[in-house]
Amino acid sequence: MLYPKNLEQKLGFDQIREWIKQECSGTLGKAFVEKMRFSNDYDMIDKLVRQTAEMKTIMLLHVDEFPSSNFIDAVPHLAKAAIEGMFLTEEEFFEIKLSLRTIYDCLIFFKNQEENVFPQLKELTQAIDIDSTLLKDIDRVIDQRGKLRDDASPELQTIRRQIIAEQANLRKKLESILKQSISQGYTSDDASATIRNGRMVIPVAAEHKRKIKGFIQDESATGQTIYLEPVEIFDLNNEITELGYREKREIIRILTHLTDRLRPHVPNLKKAYTFLGLIDFIRAKAKFALRTQANLPIFSKKTILIWENTRHPLLYLSFQKQGKSVIPLSIKLEEKQRILVISGPNAGGKSIALKTVGLTQYMFQCGLLVCMDDHSQIGLFRDIFIDIGDEQSLENDLSTYSSHLTNMKYFLQHADKNTLFLIDEFGTGTEPGMGGAIAETILDALQQKKAFGVLNTHYGNLKAYANRTEGVANAAMRFDAEHLEPLYQLEIGRPGSSFAFEIAQKIGLPREIVTKSKQKVGTTQVDFDKMLRELETEKQKFAEQNRELQAKEKTLNETLAKYSTLKNELETGRKQLLNKAKEDARRLVKDANQKIETTIREIREVKAEKDLTKMLRQDLADFEKKLKPEDVVVELEPAPEIKVIGGTIEEGDLVRIKGQNTVGEVLSIKGKDAEIRIGELKSNVKINRLEKISRKEYRQQTVENQPRMQGIDMNEKMANFSTQLDLRGKRGEEALTEVDAWIDQGIMLGSSELRIVHGKGDGILRNLIRNHLRRYREIASMNDEHADRGGSGVTIIKMK
Repeated sequence: MLYPKNLEQKLGFDQIREWIKQECSGTLGKAFVEKMRFSNDYDMIDKLVRQTAEMKTIMLLHVDEFPSSNFIDAVPHLAKAAIEGMFLTEEEFFEIKLSLRTIYDCLIFFKNQEENVFPQLKELTQAIDIDSTLLKDIDRVIDQRGKLRDDASPELQTIRRQIIAEQANLRKKLESILKQSISQGYTSDDASATIRNGRMVIPVAAEHKRKIKGFIQDESATGQTIYLEPVEIFDLNNEITELGYREKREIIRILTHLTDRLRPHVPNLKKAYTFLGLIDFIRAKAKFALRTQANLPIFSKKTILIWENTRHPLLYLSFQKQGKSVIPLSIKLEEKQRILVISGPNAGGKSIALKTVGLTQYMFQCGLLVCMDDHSQIGLFRDIFIDIGDEQSLENDLSTYSSHLTNMKYFLQHADKNTLFLIDEFGTGTEPGMGGAIAETILDALQQKKAFGVLNTHYGNLKAYANRTEGVANAAMRFDAEHLEPLYQLEIGRPGSSFAFEIAQKIGLPREIVTKSKQKVGTTQVDFDKMLRELETEKQKFAEQNRELQAKEKTLNETLAKYSTLKNELETGRKQLLNKAKEDARRLVKDANQKIETTIREIREVKAEKDLTKMLRQDLADFEKKLKPEDVVVELEPAPEIKVIGGTIEEGDLVRIKGQNTVGEVLSIKGKDAEIRIGELKSNVKINRLEKISRKEYRQQTVENQPRMQGIDMNEKMANFSTQLDLRGKRGEEALTEVDAWIDQGIMLGSSELRIVHGKGDGILRNLIRNHLRRYREIASMNDEHADRGGSGVTIIKMK
């Protein structure tokens, strides 16, 4: 049940309806928009909103696959075709062809989807049964321009060929006559043949019309030119005219036959066009949902409103054009909190909040998606009653207050636990004391009926009632008390002040007027409003501090995450180095043991011959030299403890970070921060985190922190290095790793030319390797090998 009758206009739903109409592609969809109605049938609403949600998904993910045009209403053509003896014109068949193609494309789209995808929309296709050959038959007759094809029948094809041939002969003969007329001065030089009354003619000056034999078919508006059909082409024109009549008769015969072919399918086609209109309607609703960023919230059979970030769709569209954003509304109505009493200053957004609630609920129960977060919960109401705006009537002799009371009478008679009521400026229009008392009594009666509702008020007694009554809650539209500006944010749980005196003072009302007004109101009301203002100010202050703390906490968490990542990387690197050193040591010991055992075995086998024993011992000594500790490239030792000298830290001092062995030099000091250089890096560090050290400690730490490097046996490297690398059969990543190691060795050994064998194939590995090698500045050029030695399957690298 809806109250009053013009509820849609009061909430603005009539504008929503117009928006959706504009999104429709054809009149079929617009007809469904007109039929859109409020429903309290849970299953029906659930089906409608899910259809729209599915179509929204299609438009987001399958926009190129789903039809977007030719939602044409061809139902009048079907009604004409249903009559025996009637035939459809080319234009009517063309509209049927285009719209049938759209219907077929829709059916094919849903048929190609997986079984559980778009179930609600697929269900609409179940009742559609169309002969698959019908569209083909129409397409064989009607072309892409909406005209009958030349080959629609053999007879039509013959006639049109004859017309073309006769027209060519006629044009040739007429051009000859026209040239002669121009040469004789009967016709102007820029004249050309034209058609009058369906016959080819030439323009002739009126004073020379007797000089050329023929028939006058027309004359110019001034009468100075007549259009003459020369007698020589009279028979040809007649022949073409007769062929034209034959063509029309054949076209009518073809169209009549095609209409007869269509007639038995008219009942099924009407169902198909109902489907087409419904798809256009659902598509329009989905387009509107995308335009307003609407979603499908969690739908419940309960009478409940738990909405997050709800926006008024019309306000959203209006602000979008202006480049502004809507401040969203979050609201909660449930069994323990059925009624919300919203207070606050004028122009603070109370009425917009009220209309947002009413319009959003009404839209959803009409089958539309709504502007709120999709995890919100929306319930089902049987009735929506509203009292918004001035309903005074001269005809019924009703004042503003009387109209409000009339509405309240209806509410009290019909409201129950399935009702959602919305009341704007509750109790206004009469003496405040009595109006407030009546309003409180009505509110208590509605509360006893367990109805759900939202109302706006300035009355203090209603705020007090909400504070002490179970099931009723206060809410306030937030207001910036410092700058006296509305914030348009709804806060549930406390009443709001009207800020009447502050606003009056801001707009320039004399101070003495404001002061006397406060005295007349009394200290109790002034103190109450003052307390509300102070609470609002403190709330804003704490909210700002909370935002700052959250920002600092976020920065701290990010810093800790970076530190943990760096620490893990360092630990991983250290373990890898230690593991490699251990592995190298195990390999060296193993090789040494094998060498000793081999030497002993060979000595025993030759029975200790002096010369051979001496040679084997020398060989063992040479191998021992290879196992010197210098083979270990990097030694990891604990960093020495650094002594702190203390004192004030100034520019140029050498410092270390507390708790670490990282040392650096102070470049500059800015307040409590110091810019320090650690090696090649610069960093800003709090001074209280630094300790001053001596330059001797700094030099010692710098020297001891350098890795101990050992020289490389270049002779061994050169002996084992090959200037050719074979990468055939390797994967890209594996090949590039080998190339890097091999190129580094080639650069180190000073090779002038290198050769990579990668094979031909599709050239993928070749291109990958060459693109990678372009990063090396040491490479001068890369070319294919000679065709006899591998061609493009080998890359020759010239080094600088």
